[in-house]
Amino acid sequence: MTIKRITKLAAVAALYVILTVINPFSYDMVQFRLSEILLLLCFYRRDYGYALIIGCLIANIFSPLGLADVLFGTLATALSVIFISKSKNIVMAALYPVIFNGAIIGLELHYIFDLPLIEAMGWVAFGEFVVVTTVGVILFKIFEKNDNFLDFIDANQNLPQD
Repeated sequence: MTIKRITKLAAVAALYVILTVINPFSYDMVQFRLSEILLLLCFYRRDYGYALIIGCLIANIFSPLGLADVLFGTLATALSVIFISKSKNIVMAALYPVIFNGAIIGLELHYIFDLPLIEAMGWVAFGEFVVVTTVGVILFKIFEKNDNFLDFIDANQNLPQD
């Protein structure tokens, strides 16, 4: 791995942390983590997963859920990026964060804050759906039409067909 590649991955991790920590809707039952859009980078190149897992771990240190969110929130992100990186369709790929975060973070909120389980899962999944599956997919479908963007992210998989 080159210094240039490591620098890009570090920048993505840092961007995930910043976008999460400054967003007042990152840690509650109704979550709209704009940083989650970055998970779709794994659709175009697998190694972004490392950066996003590390970024999530660091961002979750600031969570009101404490160590549980560091562990389980990071697990949800790890599972999401693994499945996204193996996907061949970006819309299907964008559903993995909805599923994993809805289930894992919903359970976490239920056990830590005694919130109703189905409601907690549903709200977390809804937030992920809005951010990743709706906004994220639209943005990346626009961005992938730009060869400069694909070059910048060093895309090496799931490239658009001409």
